[in-house]
Amino acid sequence: MNKPVSSVKVLVVDDQPLIVEELCDFLEANGYRCVPSLSSQQALERFGMDLEIGLVLCDLHMPGLDGIELVRELRRIAGRGRPFEPIMMTGRADKQDVIKALREGFVDYYQKPVDMAELLDGLHRHEGTLSERRRNYDQLGYLNEKLQFLAQSIDDLYNDLDQIRRPARQPQPGPMQGDLPLPAAFNQLSPRQLAVAKLVGQGNTNYQIACELGITENTVKLYVSQVLRLTHMHNRTQLALALSPRQGGQRQRAEAR
Repeated sequence: MNKPVSSVKVLVVDDQPLIVEELCDFLEANGYRCVPSLSSQQALERFGMDLEIGLVLCDLHMPGLDGIELVRELRRIAGRGRPFEPIMMTGRADKQDVIKALREGFVDYYQKPVDMAELLDGLHRHEGTLSERRRNYDQLGYLNEKLQFLAQSIDDLYNDLDQIRRPARQPQPGPMQGDLPLPAAFNQLSPRQLAVAKLVGQGNTNYQIACELGITENTVKLYVSQVLRLTHMHNRTQLALALSPRQGGQRQRAEAR
């Protein structure tokens, strides 16, 4: 019976090829996909190219970057949006080194020669922790997106309020739609509200308007709602008809009578 394959890959880093081979063979036989690396530099390159790597099993003492320095660089590459769990192996049980590594963010350590059964239990445990961290990151990312939209919407609404609160000017000819004047009700719209209204009049969808103006679809919906309220129109169809050239021609003829 085939063992289930984990969705998380393990980056195995050690400058001794036999250790890397032994660890990868064991872990792959137990449902993990491994990415072998024989140096810190190779580990950095493979980590950067493979976003499925979530567990990092590395030796503490290696030429070039040691395990602690390697994990620092991995965190720099990962940034804030890519959590991973670093696990240390060491052939020298120096208490100060272990304490330093744990303070740097290593979640566990194993003494060489590694007890494979103990290592497997630990990887299962840390995989569960990683899954929880990723869920939290996804939720935080969603909340951050909502907060950015809210902040943008508030800024837009403040701009609109500023336009409305400005002292009324003497009546001027209405804004032009092509070569035709718009209804007087459109005089009170802010520049952004007017831009949205004109794009609605041209038959654009909310998505198309959002792309044209560089705002979100939800912000477009807010603007359309404001325009309808300020112009005392009931729906987009009525708004589009008020802005159509044909309707403008009819208004001009009616005014000329």
